[in-house]
Amino acid sequence: MIPRTVTSDEVYILPLKDDGAPDVPGEYIYLAPKSIDPITIRFTIEGTSSICRQGSLWVNIPERGSEFRRDQFREYKLDPDFNRTIEISIPVYEAGAFAFYTTYAELPPLSSTPNSNTSNSVGPKKTPIYYIDVAPRLSLEGRPLPLPALSIFSVISKFMGKYPSGWEKHLRGISGRGYNMIHFTPLQVRGASNSPYSLYDQLGWDPACFPQGEKDVQQMVDSLEHNHSLLSLTDIVLNHTANNSKWLLDHPEAGYNLTTAPWLETAYVLDTQLLVFGSKLEELGYPAELTSTDDLIKIMEGIKKHVVSEIRLWEYYTLDIDRDVDAAIESWAAGKQHIPQGSPSCEPDKLKVGKVEDQAKYLIQNGLVGNDWLGERFRRRIDPEVSAGLIATLFGKYRGEADEAAIRSKLVQILDIVNVPFYEEYDKEITEILQQLFNRIKYVRLDEHGPKLGPIDQKNPLIETYFTRLDKAEAPNHFAPEDLVLVNNGWVWAGNALVDNAGPQSRVYLRREVIVWGDCVKLRYGKGPQDSPWLWEHMTNYARMLAKYFAGFRIDNCHSTPLHVAEHILDEARRIRPNLYVVAELFTGSEEMDYVFVKRLGLSSLIREAMQAWSTAELSRLVHRHGGRPIGSFEVDEISKRSLESAPTSPGINDDAPREVIRRIKPVPVQALFMDCTHDNEVPAQKRDARDTLPNAALVCMCASATGSVMGYDEIYPKLVDLVNETRLYTSESSSVKEVIIGGGKGGIGGVKKLLNQIHTLMGKDGYEETHIHHEDQYITVHRVHPESRKGYFLIAHTAYPGYGNGNGAFNAVRLGGTKARHLGSWTLEVDTSENAKQEVENDDKHLRGLPSRVVDVPGIRMEVKSDETIITVRDKFPPGSIALFETWIPAAEHSAGLDTYVTSGAKECMAEIDLVDLNFLLYRCEAEERAGSDGKDGTYDIPSHGKLVYAGLQGWWSLLKDIIKDNNLAHPLCQNLRDGQWALDYTVGRLERIGHQPEFAGLSKPAVWLKKRFDAIRGIPNFLLPRYFALVIRTAYKAAWERGLELMNEKVQSGQWFLHSLAMVSVQMTGLVKSASLWPKKFVPSLAAGLPHFAVEWARCWGRDVFISLRGLYLGTGRFDEAAEHIFAFASVLKHGMIPNLLSSGNLPRYNSRDSVWFFLQCIQDYTRFAPDGLGLLTKKVKRRFLPYDDTWFASEDSRAYSQESLIQDVIQEALQRHASGLKFREANAGPSIDSQMRDEGFNIEVNVDWSNGIIFGGNQFNCGTWMDKMGESELAGSKGIPGTPRDGAAIEITGLLYSTLRWLAKLNDDGKYPYKGVKKPDGSEITFSAWADLLKSNFERCYYVPVDPTDDSQYTVNPAVVNRRGIYKDLYLSGKEYEDYQLRPNFAIAMTVAPELFTPEYAMGALVLADKVLRGPTGMATLDPSDLNYRPFYINSEDSTDFATSKGRNYHQGPEWLWPTGFFLRALLKFDLARRDSEQGRVEAFQQVTRRLGGCKDMIGRSPWAGLTELTQKAGALCGDSSPTQAWSASCLIDLYMDAAEYSAE
Repeated sequence: MIPRTVTSDEVYILPLKDDGAPDVPGEYIYLAPKSIDPITIRFTIEGTSSICRQGSLWVNIPERGSEFRRDQFREYKLDPDFNRTIEISIPVYEAGAFAFYTTYAELPPLSSTPNSNTSNSVGPKKTPIYYIDVAPRLSLEGRPLPLPALSIFSVISKFMGKYPSGWEKHLRGISGRGYNMIHFTPLQVRGASNSPYSLYDQLGWDPACFPQGEKDVQQMVDSLEHNHSLLSLTDIVLNHTANNSKWLLDHPEAGYNLTTAPWLETAYVLDTQLLVFGSKLEELGYPAELTSTDDLIKIMEGIKKHVVSEIRLWEYYTLDIDRDVDAAIESWAAGKQHIPQGSPSCEPDKLKVGKVEDQAKYLIQNGLVGNDWLGERFRRRIDPEVSAGLIATLFGKYRGEADEAAIRSKLVQILDIVNVPFYEEYDKEITEILQQLFNRIKYVRLDEHGPKLGPIDQKNPLIETYFTRLDKAEAPNHFAPEDLVLVNNGWVWAGNALVDNAGPQSRVYLRREVIVWGDCVKLRYGKGPQDSPWLWEHMTNYARMLAKYFAGFRIDNCHSTPLHVAEHILDEARRIRPNLYVVAELFTGSEEMDYVFVKRLGLSSLIREAMQAWSTAELSRLVHRHGGRPIGSFEVDEISKRSLESAPTSPGINDDAPREVIRRIKPVPVQALFMDCTHDNEVPAQKRDARDTLPNAALVCMCASATGSVMGYDEIYPKLVDLVNETRLYTSESSSVKEVIIGGGKGGIGGVKKLLNQIHTLMGKDGYEETHIHHEDQYITVHRVHPESRKGYFLIAHTAYPGYGNGNGAFNAVRLGGTKARHLGSWTLEVDTSENAKQEVENDDKHLRGLPSRVVDVPGIRMEVKSDETIITVRDKFPPGSIALFETWIPAAEHSAGLDTYVTSGAKECMAEIDLVDLNFLLYRCEAEERAGSDGKDGTYDIPSHGKLVYAGLQGWWSLLKDIIKDNNLAHPLCQNLRDGQWALDYTVGRLERIGHQPEFAGLSKPAVWLKKRFDAIRGIPNFLLPRYFALVIRTAYKAAWERGLELMNEKVQSGQWFLHSLAMVSVQMTGLVKSASLWPKKFVPSLAAGLPHFAVEWARCWGRDVFISLRGLYLGTGRFDEAAEHIFAFASVLKHGMIPNLLSSGNLPRYNSRDSVWFFLQCIQDYTRFAPDGLGLLTKKVKRRFLPYDDTWFASEDSRAYSQESLIQDVIQEALQRHASGLKFREANAGPSIDSQMRDEGFNIEVNVDWSNGIIFGGNQFNCGTWMDKMGESELAGSKGIPGTPRDGAAIEITGLLYSTLRWLAKLNDDGKYPYKGVKKPDGSEITFSAWADLLKSNFERCYYVPVDPTDDSQYTVNPAVVNRRGIYKDLYLSGKEYEDYQLRPNFAIAMTVAPELFTPEYAMGALVLADKVLRGPTGMATLDPSDLNYRPFYINSEDSTDFATSKGRNYHQGPEWLWPTGFFLRALLKFDLARRDSEQGRVEAFQQVTRRLGGCKDMIGRSPWAGLTELTQKAGALCGDSSPTQAWSASCLIDLYMDAAEYSAE
């Protein structure tokens, strides 16, 4: 299904992990759109992640114009693509709680057997459902009103008087104080208790307030918005109804009665008997008024005697033994016997001789019935047929075989034991019941903080009843008495919010754990509408009616509302009002459980309250929690025309779409509605000091969340209003005046509250998201600013807790660096809290009034400006209850275009002309490269308390900043360094300005100018903001440079996924101009480093083997054909002995000691001819020769013979082949300590020959190491000096494979007339064609290298069974100096498989690959030796100098540590052979997914590495190796090779 075209420019990127989970910390996805336009959610999924196997993404976000249905999901097929990231862009038009999940076929384990790789029999796997909460978009007076701009005022509706006469003045006063939303407690008809939350009729409006019913409500809502600029919010009560609701008589099934919930019978029996006992206390001789704990103890003794004993509660727990024995014998006599099978306890012989306890256990395990919940008496019983089976086992099957009396006696004995745990359960439960009763009676009668209810009588019974007993006379006749007993609602301390307290699995009503609301019957919704049809319809109509009139809901007791009910109710309400604001009080007991409710219901805010703070410090913590992000926080959203990911696979986004704001979904806390006080808690005059009303309110208003207050708070009511029993009406000074004037005045804090609310709303609307909160003794300061304009408001609040006195509290001066301020006012609150004042207010029997109070202006602060800072001090008269308010701004941030806009603009244009070598300098350059380029003057930047950056270029900064930004880690040493001075800015610009003067880097002058201008623009801002703006500039430059790098590469890279981008940029990282390491003695050209920082400069930079293992991926795979050709020419120029040097040394001192380098070189030439435009033209290009062709004479590069002759590349190729065919034997030039201080003399002797009986090339000896596994022993202490760790003499399998690949290629070229040589001459003078040589090799390859799985096949191969360690493998070597080394399992065979697959029998190849996958493959690299090998040593520590011959001085470099570059060849071989055996599209997808799954570790590594590359090697199981080069050319290149292969296979 294709989403429609979207015009939105606000795009939220939602990456999914391999298992389908959202890659968002905490998995809480909350989106608050910045405008009224639709937004787009762009799911990004790696093209062959696990969920793409027959995968689909299912989303219930509706299309435009369609209605949201929670259970209606649209399907988006996940079409696998190894080379791309799948993007699915889905527009979102409305607010709500949306959901998604994925289905897919699980990837089976990799197997060498094709049939086991299909999983058609396995059904699709479904991930959990994940939620996306999109915040509602409210508007007032036609303008958007973001949720953090809400200032909500809560009223208890019944104290407002009649509408409109009593209401209008209050509404005017509320609006006049700057509030923009009013919260009404329920406006429906109340029940007998008169509590606003105990509703008599959910569909009827309170006639006392609204005589004309719905007409008045409509009029009021219209007036609210049009006359008072107020939105409205009301409570919705879903859990209970008033116990006198008339409709209960017609629909008692809507509650939990003894018919719908028979498991409540025990609780009802206990409750009834407690009421009876309580009514007869005096009659039974117990005290009717409790004056001490002794009285209570007497009552408890009475409960045991007259309640517990009389109701025989144990009968609900235990078996009726006589009944069950009779039934068992009857069943036995009738031949109805059952012995369950399959359990050891069911074996008849064991039962017969077993203990009676075992027989009891047998009956419990196999025959117990009625154990699911407590119901009627003796509900638990034993299945008579199972008991009969036990009788038959013990006594025989027939009556004549046993004495019935003996049977009865035995069964009674067994069932008595069965009953033991049930009696224990009963005893434990009774203990709990008695404890709960004791605690509750003590609280309500005796405790100091309790209500002290007085005498026990009908009005105040011994206990609150848990049940409403409807009058049978008033109910329809067809209802039975048990239908009319309904459980009341209540709450449970630390209860599980997802458990139904009145459900069959809960016993809280029996255990008396419920704090009950006796006026409310708990509503029973069941699992769905089918369980209680009338109730679902009734409450749905209630919700829809409320949504018709009100902009928001407060869900009363949300934590007790069944989730599926709340989901349904909110879905229905949002159909009426899509942008419904939903707040809730949640007392789930855990933040994790809060998230469950928030995610599934799409709650806009959770109610939090400042009055919960018991100290200034705690209040500071609450303000900090809801205040917003820290000042100077890092910007994380990006603006671009297209996402940096690949093109979307789901149409719907036009190519000409407007500039997109790409938003990364950030982890956010649950949004708050932060109230200064609620109607549930005590006011400051009770809990703190009445003067704290003002600072507490001001602190709340400064927070970056929705805020609120309650009627009576601003007015300074003396105590919490009793919302059940209070009958007086509200009064407010703000309601008695035509206009509320900002500032001081009498009768509360309304004048200052108006200013605070106006500022709060302005900050919320404009996005003042950053806040700094400081706590100092009695003071809290809050500075809240706009992240771009840097305008802000600053509050000093002197809190008033008991004991603070009247002084100014000794507050230190505030210094606002780089900031100007304007004093808006200082005020203090004075309140008369004398007993007379309280008495007078509370004695008013008609009106609720506030304590006498006034807010007065105080000259409480002194403000002075010194240079670039503002200093604010508090004067002597600034007592508790005072606040000072300021407007602030930063002159340096007032840029004409907007500072943020300016510093993030123009970067792409300034990078438009630079090339990839420029980018190497701009982005990278490690310490050694930087020093080499500056004659030792400059290195990388050194951050105090952190250390040096890994690169001098932008990547060095970005590697740190990306995590600093993500974590908003303003405490990082880099941030401190930036706050301390501007050295980082100087360093970054300075190196570019200096290099720009060099002609090779003239292209960098424009980036240097761009950076200088941006840094100059931010140099004047306060230092605390410098980290943010430095990060903005660096990120902008870095992204532009990165995009420029990709732009200069080929289309496959550009359109690839992020991992391929990262791998490709390693080619930029590794290729640069280094004076000491050019490819030529006298020509300065860029060269390819083997790795950084170990192989960065001089002779250590450029290695023949590394270059040609890396060249295919880093150059050919990225489209850098010129650089590829340059390296081919440079190494072709130094061909000597038929070999290329391993160490190039710019051609001055090349060293010829590697037998494999020339074969990787020839493979690269082959690859170049395939991939480069006019690639074959390379063969006829000329190259000047450093040494004379076919001549082993050594001479210096200044010798006149050097570079005096030319050869065509094809001649160089031929020379290499011919020299090997003829045989090589030479001693290295300058042999001795000057070129290798570790090697023994024999090691300098090089010999290579072809065995013409099989065509295989052999070479090396036990004292040199001529392949990539080239670690020479170095420890004199261990006696290993000069003894290679891995000599690999003989015929290394990868050389054999590379040789075959070259022969086949040249034979084909010759056949096509594109290569002039047909073959080579053998030492005996005879000729052999390339084709014949290749055939000879192929016909002998598996005989020489394969070790068969079945020993009976050994005769077909060259195998010594005595030396074989593992079967089903390909030998690493053939005929080496130590026979056992031939049979070692190493990863090198995969190189041969990749370049010469024709040499391998597919079945054997796949078996060897699967084995290597299990045995050698680590999280990122391939173990260099089989862990079962005696020489396996997987931890490489080069500095270790011990007596351990195997490991000292790192001799085990290739004896177990896991190297990354072989992973590329392994995965290439796996993909190649796995695809070859697949005969369906599904199978091909699986092959790609097997590879994808094995890339996870490398992806994670490159994403985390500060070097932005893949390391050289790791220790065992991927552990960090401290001696490894942290970014290595071939580690990245060989994985680009994999992507190149995948692209070819995908195109086939």
